[in-house]
Amino acid sequence: MSKIIKKIGVLTSGGDSPGMNAAIRSVVRTCAYHNVECIGIYRGYQGMIEGDFKEMGPRSVNNIVNKGGTILKSARSMDFKTPDGRKRAHENLVNAGIDALVVIGGDGTFTGAEIFNNEFGYPVMGIPGTIDNDIFGTSHTLGYDTALNTVVEAIDKIRDTASSHNRLFFVEVMGRDAGHIALNAGIGAGAEEILIPEEDLGLERLLESLQKSKASGKSSSIVVVSEGDKIGKNVFELKEYVEENLPEYDVRVSVLGHMQRGGSPSCFDRVLASRLGVKAVESILEGKSNFMVGLYQDKVALTPLEQAIKGSSKIDEELLRVSDIMTT
Repeated sequence: MSKIIKKIGVLTSGGDSPGMNAAIRSVVRTCAYHNVECIGIYRGYQGMIEGDFKEMGPRSVNNIVNKGGTILKSARSMDFKTPDGRKRAHENLVNAGIDALVVIGGDGTFTGAEIFNNEFGYPVMGIPGTIDNDIFGTSHTLGYDTALNTVVEAIDKIRDTASSHNRLFFVEVMGRDAGHIALNAGIGAGAEEILIPEEDLGLERLLESLQKSKASGKSSSIVVVSEGDKIGKNVFELKEYVEENLPEYDVRVSVLGHMQRGGSPSCFDRVLASRLGVKAVESILEGKSNFMVGLYQDKVALTPLEQAIKGSSKIDEELLRVSDIMTT
């Protein structure tokens, strides 16, 4: 028989993403709806080790659905990677009467949750929060849609400058291991070329593409580069290579960096966070554990944490073809 859940803890861990606050709000209010206490755990797993807990009710999450970042803060915990650290965290949860955990974050967060569940049989449920959209088992992670909108808006502004000065801009976006942001934002912003980790374009083909653009009458170009792209060591090396081989180009680099993580979440991310928070809490109350809640074919579905961690999110082949056609 499943343990009766009377108190649920919620934390955010790893890199922040827009929509995390909306997810916290959803978890807190779903707990209240089902007459279950909710405890906010500050600074992720490190706060769990230090017992940094605070009771949360419906009014404590007023006016946060529109805010970026996370009111519970986030931190990476080296202590939680040790058996002793996890033991202290478990003792704190038990002493506080917390029966289950909802963790919001990426694969590192889920790895910690799975290990914790395996060691102590402790009920855990994951909500995917990362702008990279690189988690298996969901078509969208929290913050991904907002990050795309931020990137497209930035590229639109950069294009104004590129056109005015007949320049080539390399725009680097986040995506160490996955090119979802670069591919989608590149198509949406009308980039002349898109470089992602999954597709090795090669330096020579990049030069050919830029030469073709120049010959077709384009006086300026935008190349969107995922930070994990394998063509060069980094985007500045790409700039130098193009300057050496195509001296007719006036080349600039813009690294968008952490601005992609911030800002008010889009409506899509707010609604997604609300749906996933409800599903996470209600799944725990149904006796389920060690799952991630995600979006599959526009339905909220459960994926075992192990699969979410070990599986790989696939780049959309149709979008790759659309990209090839649009950059003609």
